Amino acid sequence: MKKLTLVFLVAACACSTSGCRDNEVAAWRRQAQNVTIVRDDWGIPHVYGKSDADAVFGLMYAQAEDDFNRVETNYLNAMGRLAEAEGEAEVYRDLRMKLFIDPEKMKAEYRESPAWLKALMDAYANGLNYYLHEHPKVKPRVIERFEPWMALTFSEGSIGGDIERVSLPQLEAFYGKNPAPEPAAPPPPAEPKGSNGFAIAPFNSSSGHALLWINPHTSFFFRAEAQVVSDEGLNAYGALTWGQFFVYQGFNERAGWMHTSSGVDCIDEYLETVVRKDGGLFYRYGNEERPLKASKITVPYKTASGVAHKEFTVYATHHGPIVREADGKWVSVRLMQEPMKALMQSYTRTKAKNVKAFKEVMELHANSSNNTVFADAEGNIAYFHANFIPRRDTSFDWSKPVDGSNPATEWRGLHSVDEAPNVVNPPNGWIQNTNNWPYSAAGPYSPKIGDYPSYVDRNVENPRGVHAIRVLKDKKDFTNDKLIAAAFDSYLTEFEVLVPTLLKAYDELPDASPLKAKLAEPIALLRTWDLRWSLESVPTSLAVFWGEDLWLRVTADAARAGVTIYEYMETKASSQQRLDAFAAAVDKLAADFGTWKTPWGDINRLQRLTGDIVQKFDDKAPSIPVPFTSARWGSLASFGARSANGTKKLYGTSGNSFLAVVEFGDRVKAKAITVGGESGDPASPHFGDQSVRYTTGNLRDVYFYRSQLEGHTERQYHPGE
Repeated sequence: MKKLTLVFLVAACACSTSGCRDNEVAAWRRQAQNVTIVRDDWGIPHVYGKSDADAVFGLMYAQAEDDFNRVETNYLNAMGRLAEAEGEAEVYRDLRMKLFIDPEKMKAEYRESPAWLKALMDAYANGLNYYLHEHPKVKPRVIERFEPWMALTFSEGSIGGDIERVSLPQLEAFYGKNPAPEPAAPPPPAEPKGSNGFAIAPFNSSSGHALLWINPHTSFFFRAEAQVVSDEGLNAYGALTWGQFFVYQGFNERAGWMHTSSGVDCIDEYLETVVRKDGGLFYRYGNEERPLKASKITVPYKTASGVAHKEFTVYATHHGPIVREADGKWVSVRLMQEPMKALMQSYTRTKAKNVKAFKEVMELHANSSNNTVFADAEGNIAYFHANFIPRRDTSFDWSKPVDGSNPATEWRGLHSVDEAPNVVNPPNGWIQNTNNWPYSAAGPYSPKIGDYPSYVDRNVENPRGVHAIRVLKDKKDFTNDKLIAAAFDSYLTEFEVLVPTLLKAYDELPDASPLKAKLAEPIALLRTWDLRWSLESVPTSLAVFWGEDLWLRVTADAARAGVTIYEYMETKASSQQRLDAFAAAVDKLAADFGTWKTPWGDINRLQRLTGDIVQKFDDKAPSIPVPFTSARWGSLASFGARSANGTKKLYGTSGNSFLAVVEFGDRVKAKAITVGGESGDPASPHFGDQSVRYTTGNLRDVYFYRSQLEGHTERQYHPGE
């Protein structure tokens, strides 16, 4: 009888499991009927839902349709599971994430979340799972089922979150018991990260309305473009990081927000004094010796024969996890760990209709890595600094690791929103931020550097900031098209400083010097150059190749001198360094392209051959010329290009990605462009249909209102149809 009962229970459980699965699919299908996805003639999804949760459900389904690989990969990275898909090379990247992201803690955060946020996280997971159910041929690399709590692991849309500031080589050296590898050769100049944001007050625009320029600089194909609308007041359009359910950079019918990477010091390292005692490890704190917390982390990774595992014993103090060793001390790191608040802030700001409401959302203090340029239909413009700023004792140098044993190095709460270097409605009528410091955000009406602790911002002015001020000041007739033209102004401010130093070095050469004759013709071209990029420009090719060679030559010298690379190149590099770098640039152009007289457009190219996350480039395959350069030289339109896989031409991998210009009035008027296209599928007509427009700055009209989609609709459907 007992055996029969057991058999019956097993069968009942099996039926129950199957029934639950059927019920789940039925629930997904019911929710799908509350969602309409309208694909416009660029493939952009406009998602309409009855509730916010319905809209999120449809948004995630649409993202998965466009590029499920990127959706999944972002969560593999966020959860520390990348090695399960890509192998042992990613083990320490995963370990870094697992030091901060604990699934059990994320599940607890989910359970403790307010009901409205839970509903959105449920919808996020259901939308992705419904897509996988309806597309059985799509085989996830690792994540076969998404859970609601996973949204908390990726709650902020930056391309590189705070955790990624922890050095992987040093983490591996500490936990892998291996010395950090020495670089085989000087790395190429790092491409400037971040974005441009401009806001124009009504009295500086032709229409009398506020304008906003949205120009994130990210890795290409890192974000999708979409609109998400609900009957509960959600109506946001813009760029979403693949896998997230909120518009990261964009606008609603009354307001817009553009995030730029902040120079705020929101992460601190602590030198921990570790002692061994009674068979255990302790660390000093004041007069105490506290037990060092030890735990086990297992990192699975893919192998040719299946899955293997590496187990690590990791350590932490009350400051945070140990991530490296320096001068005989273990180094812990402390950073913002507020996933629920971060997700709440990322979502609720998309519904803020004016500057007052947007500022109220900032009271969550969960934006640690981004500044915001803002505009609204009431005519307000604003610059808001990152709003997670720990308050510290200013007698310490927080740019370096501080003594973890000294209680005086503890954080003392957070600075209020108003204690940050913000700007609201400055009299000049414009605001700019280009990942530079906030102290030039509004020209003479900017915050003053002396009014803030140094840790509030560690950026400096950059060539883009100088350029932005020039194209924005003293102009009173901005329109959307004129703001686009300003953002694509071709002047290269850094070469305005650098080229005269080269010309001076050349003019001082003795007439008998071999370099005098060799460089005469290219120097003559630079003398007459207007310092503007273009496809036909040979001086642009000369200047960029020279600048990058000089950058590499003086990087170590600048570090030893304790100055920025720009300051060293502008004022400290020797005449011989400048001339040798220019001669090398001329030789490289001749060797790679047959002549140094090669126009910039023949070198600088956009190419997208596959949907792979890491693109492969081929000089023999089709590509599109791009006139603008790296932001390094002051180009507001950014195109970070490099040679790879033995190519001679330079291919863009980052820079301008999603771009939009918005006018706020009684009705929104907007234009936008997405690098390449909306789809990650090479077979899709929307894989590359925006590429030429992207390279020329020819933004297309945004269909923000449902009526504007009439005559521009490619497909209308419910998820699952």
